[in-house]
Amino acid sequence: MQKIANTEDDTGCGPLSTTEGRTVKSLTQQVFEKIRSRGRISRSDVAKDLGVSPGSVTAASSALMEAGLVREEPRMPRDTSRGRPPVDLSVIPEARFVVGMNLRDGHNSAVVTDFVGRVLADCELPGAPGRKSQDAITAEIEALLDEVLSRAGLSRAALAAIGIGLPGFIDHPRGLVHWSPILRDRGLAMGAVLGPRLDCPVHLDNDVNLLALAELWFGMGRQRSNFAVVTIEHGVGMGLILDTELYRGAKGMGLEIGHTTVQLDGALCRCGQRGCLEAYIADYALVREASTALEWDLRVARSPQQTLEILFDQAKAGNEAARLIFERAGRYLSRGLANVIQVFDPDLLLISGARLRYDLLYAEEVLSEMHRFSDRIGRERTEVAINTWGDTVWARGAAALALSMVTDEVASHPVPLLVQPATKRGAG
Repeated sequence: MQKIANTEDDTGCGPLSTTEGRTVKSLTQQVFEKIRSRGRISRSDVAKDLGVSPGSVTAASSALMEAGLVREEPRMPRDTSRGRPPVDLSVIPEARFVVGMNLRDGHNSAVVTDFVGRVLADCELPGAPGRKSQDAITAEIEALLDEVLSRAGLSRAALAAIGIGLPGFIDHPRGLVHWSPILRDRGLAMGAVLGPRLDCPVHLDNDVNLLALAELWFGMGRQRSNFAVVTIEHGVGMGLILDTELYRGAKGMGLEIGHTTVQLDGALCRCGQRGCLEAYIADYALVREASTALEWDLRVARSPQQTLEILFDQAKAGNEAARLIFERAGRYLSRGLANVIQVFDPDLLLISGARLRYDLLYAEEVLSEMHRFSDRIGRERTEVAINTWGDTVWARGAAALALSMVTDEVASHPVPLLVQPATKRGAG
């Protein structure tokens, strides 16, 4: 296992790995995405990478330049006396701007990026703790949007799209929130509400899906076609990239590993079911265990975070009851991770989240138990890495969602700049 820091590559953004024969995108969009992923690249190299004729790339790149999405970048020639200097192609950063947001219990974050994924401004604001109404969370979104745009020196009218990630069961195509631990009501059509309110296309998705997108666009996953991300925070989540595409399931709500049953009639989960994996290893699960297993003075008020810190410190200091709480959680985690490997066989498994400082959860014994099935059948072990991105990575994943949606709209069949209509406003 390796521990990785931010592995962002500033020479481009988006997946570098491609899967032949699996794309349904137009050649023009493929050319655009190839240029953006490489930062700058010659027409001949685009043709070679995509396996198409140079003439096809020339036609596609000309359309992209006429639409104001791509430009030529001169290269320093070895011999300036011979013909036209060689040129590369690059995406025009200011062609489009997007905002990415991440909403969680008590804390919201946002970034503004240009069309090459470069962060122009970021912002973190506190949110009201606990479950809230749709009106309350909409007000928080508006305050966050106005603040991050002010820091970027942009207006709402400059935006092409907004991506928003939040925990729970999200129907991405319809912008529907079936259930979220930060919302009071279920079945909320937030996309339809937020689009007109913010005067901009809004695209919603599960926050861990967007963390996987962040890895695919900006992180270690750029070089991978298939990988999984598992997070341990207030809940337990999973995002999966298959053939360089985010996998959501038939109805957009797959991969909820935290709500898979690991114990029939087991501990109560915050989703209302019993025996979910999350109910044994998430924040509230550890706090619940600590409150009942440790001999603490119950008259002393402690926040959940304070309880977790004390629990971890006591486990490290040798307190047997505290250590057993983490060991039990680790056993459940190892089984959950083993299931991910056995079902999806990812090339890489990334473990991420704020609780990774509690290294007892991913101790060597836990990971060995996770690999036990692979070892038994003689299968090569799945590579495992611990992610140490900062908090804004969640918002960057939401920005990647917005960038991908805008790219699908404007790069598939680009319109010449002089007659290009204004960016459509409305719900995503």
